[in-house]
Amino acid sequence: MLELMVQQTNKPPIHAYVCLLKGCSRRKALAEGKQVHALIVQSVLDSNIFLANTLVHMYSKCGSVLHAHKVFKNMPQHNVYSWTAIISAYADSGEVEEAINLFQQMQDTGLAPDKVLFVVVLKACASLASLEQGRKLHSDIIKRGFQSDVVVGCTLVNMYAKCGCTEDARELFDNLSERDVVSWNAMIGGYAQNGLGKEALALYEQMKQEGMQPNNVTFVLLLKACACLAALEQGKQLHSEIMKRGFLSGVVVGNILVDMYAKCGCTEDARELFDNMSERDVISWNAMIAGYAQNGLGKEALALYEQMKQEGVQPDDVTFVLLLKACASLGALEQGKRLHSEIIKRGFQSDVVVGSTLVNMYAKCGCTEDARELFDNMSERDVVSWTAMIAGYAQNGLGKEALALYEQMKQEGMQPNSLTLVLLLKACASLAALEQGKQLHSEIIKRGFQSDVVVGSTLVNMYAKCGCTEDARELFDNMSERDVISWNAMIAGYAQNGLGKEALALYEQMKQEGVQPDNVTLVLLLKVCASIAALEQGKQLHYEIIKRGFQSDVVVGSTLVNMYAKCGCTEDARELFDNMSERDVVSWTAMIAGHAQNGLGKEALALYEQMKQEGVQPDNVTLVLLLNACASLAALEQGKQLHSVIMKRDFQSDVVVGSTLVDMYAKCGCTEGARELFDNMSERDVVSWNAMIAGYAQNGLGKEALALFEQMQREGTKPNEVTYISVLSACAHSGLVDQGRYFFDSMCKNQGVTPTKEHYACMVDLLGRAGCLADAELFINKMPIQPDIVVWMTLLGAARNHGHAEIGRRAFDRVVQLDPKNAAPYVLLSNIYAAAGKKDELAKIRNQMKEAGVKKMPGCSWIEVDNQLHAFVVGDATHPQSKEIHAELDRLVGLMKMAGYKPNLSFVLDDVEDEKENALCGHSEKQAIAFGLINTPFGTPIRIKKNLRVCGDCHNATKIISKIVGRDISVMDANRNHHFKDGFCSCGDYW
Repeated sequence: MLELMVQQTNKPPIHAYVCLLKGCSRRKALAEGKQVHALIVQSVLDSNIFLANTLVHMYSKCGSVLHAHKVFKNMPQHNVYSWTAIISAYADSGEVEEAINLFQQMQDTGLAPDKVLFVVVLKACASLASLEQGRKLHSDIIKRGFQSDVVVGCTLVNMYAKCGCTEDARELFDNLSERDVVSWNAMIGGYAQNGLGKEALALYEQMKQEGMQPNNVTFVLLLKACACLAALEQGKQLHSEIMKRGFLSGVVVGNILVDMYAKCGCTEDARELFDNMSERDVISWNAMIAGYAQNGLGKEALALYEQMKQEGVQPDDVTFVLLLKACASLGALEQGKRLHSEIIKRGFQSDVVVGSTLVNMYAKCGCTEDARELFDNMSERDVVSWTAMIAGYAQNGLGKEALALYEQMKQEGMQPNSLTLVLLLKACASLAALEQGKQLHSEIIKRGFQSDVVVGSTLVNMYAKCGCTEDARELFDNMSERDVISWNAMIAGYAQNGLGKEALALYEQMKQEGVQPDNVTLVLLLKVCASIAALEQGKQLHYEIIKRGFQSDVVVGSTLVNMYAKCGCTEDARELFDNMSERDVVSWTAMIAGHAQNGLGKEALALYEQMKQEGVQPDNVTLVLLLNACASLAALEQGKQLHSVIMKRDFQSDVVVGSTLVDMYAKCGCTEGARELFDNMSERDVVSWNAMIAGYAQNGLGKEALALFEQMQREGTKPNEVTYISVLSACAHSGLVDQGRYFFDSMCKNQGVTPTKEHYACMVDLLGRAGCLADAELFINKMPIQPDIVVWMTLLGAARNHGHAEIGRRAFDRVVQLDPKNAAPYVLLSNIYAAAGKKDELAKIRNQMKEAGVKKMPGCSWIEVDNQLHAFVVGDATHPQSKEIHAELDRLVGLMKMAGYKPNLSFVLDDVEDEKENALCGHSEKQAIAFGLINTPFGTPIRIKKNLRVCGDCHNATKIISKIVGRDISVMDANRNHHFKDGFCSCGDYW
């Protein structure tokens, strides 16, 4: 057409050029537009203002702002249309600030803007959220009398709404002299974009009442409001209305319907809509993929992408962002890598959003090195990119690296946003990095983020995690806005710092202020009740949970089970557990923990068998608890089976699991097996060393314990207070008094460890076992802290061992003052008096015991045979093999007496001699030994676990039995492990 026009006339008319330029604008034909421009210059018409304005408009529509500006600059004069054309060019290209600057330049020339230009500049202000500039324009509009124009009015409403001033927008809307569907859409959109979905839907009801007919844009905005509110019923009503009005065939409306159903959690409805769409574009696929991803259905999202490719639909950058997020949530590294390859193939890797999401995906999959390499190689990085990398470090426990990256971020001039600072605060909280947390607090105040409720809540959490609960509370009290997360942060802060009562008191305040707790609140409070054994308050919370309908929540249910169990109510815990509608590994673990922590190891192991039958796989926490149960029962065979499970599930490299395995083998008397495990651990922490040192100590291998302690220090692991308890215990059980004194002094003076009651009890045990009872009593009297019952009981036990009635009586009096219902001190003092032949004192102490209503805890012993635990209680005859057991005991007693055994009757409180001897024969460990002898092949070692300290008579008897029957016998009592062989005990009779 261009060539034809030139051929027909040497100088085409101006209107012909205008038509050609408008055609180029419509088709975005930049090359042809440039040719027309050249002809205009040849025709010396480029000074024509009308043609020049049309040229500016053409270049603008073809995306060449540079050429538009050049034409504008070369114009000999400008009118309002010239300025409108160039300002529109910059605004349409996204250079909004420059558009506003040009508008100010135009005003400086004295040229008056028209209403079209006001609309253009108002839209620019809206996109920048430049409220101040928008208000100035509003004043100018009123001054020039354009406020009654319906288009200007709609644009003003939109500008105020986009700037977050919905009240101003609504006032303007209400005062519009004329309102069309665009006006209503502007106000509905304003509400929806500011998170005021309810107001948007209410305005739609008013719109209908006023007889205004909605268009497809109205429905799109309303569906977005429903999606934000998860207002499914209203969304369904809109769906019906859309169908009634015939808007469903439009791809935009179809896409937003899919999005609405998915956002409301109805992925099946969304998918049905998606599958039935007559036309689908990439946005349709993205909406459905997003729906799956947002509802935790990452696998379905990835499967849909495969279908998308099969149907020949090309993904865009948004598709990849959504899919990478799905991979991140699933930890699907391999699929993430395949998407990465496809991103490179399609040239999206330079897109900053795609790049940032790739960084996030690798980090979420635990590949922080890969994430960092990607981050470092990004051609462009924005605050989202930096935040993604910081989040990657923080979420993978690399808080130091997160904080270091923030320093680099500042050096490169990148300003953090509120999310960046939230993540950094979390890193500080995990590291207990108080000083860096305080610096971030200053930065937050400087940037004006302190009023942000999420930032404020995270600050509270950071101070609490750093142990500064007073600072956390001050911040909490001064927050201008608090939501349930803020309250949860403060409650958690108290709970984590051992301030359970304060946490419960804060919950009362929370209720008084009308804030509704969520499931997280109740879980935190149940944990508090569990930690302080506040059963009554736990029951009140249980009622609150039922009232609020949280009882079906598996996390809440599991925490309830844990609370009841920790408060000693294992039957209530079990009833709750059995009635749970859904149980996961956490639920089973809570119930197993409840049994194990209440001394019901046998029940814990039985529950594990049921767990396996129901197809639930244990995690590392479950296995740690079960190993502890095996250790408490000396159930070595079951412990070995658990070891096999650990190997099969690849948990052996977990330092906690490894340390607990070491502890289990040691507590079952297998110190060689424990040491082999310890030496082969890929990673060892102070807990690992403590487990092995304690294992040696419990088995009377004091020298080995001290040698390992020296090795621990040589290898650079700093001992803690628990280490010294094991070291002092090793010294006590091995009679190493001088070494024990040295280590206690070194711990206080050189290692900076403040002695606890446990350390003092170990020192009393050390001195008492060695017969230094006067020194032990003097040591107690000089303690800087109040001695507890354990310290005095230790002294009383030593007095019993050495027959010191006077010191024993003084220790007894202190124990009874602290715990009047405890039977142990009565038994020990009775043993002292019986051994010393003090019948009068013995009678008095027995009467005192009866008057106090104190009953002796029965001795109980366990033995494991063929993976079954068998329990025996003193004097019990209920075991199915009771007759055989007592026959074996009678046989053994006869052989023992022939070998020189004489029963030590001082360990029985009865008066009749024959009854005393019979009672000794019925001690639980003797029954367990007899059971083991008749149920295991000759030569098989026998392992017994006892809940109390083995008595002197049973100790002597077991030595003789080991020689008579030719068996190794191990007895793990409440104090230590005894290994009997050929008539000797590993403790050397020093226990």
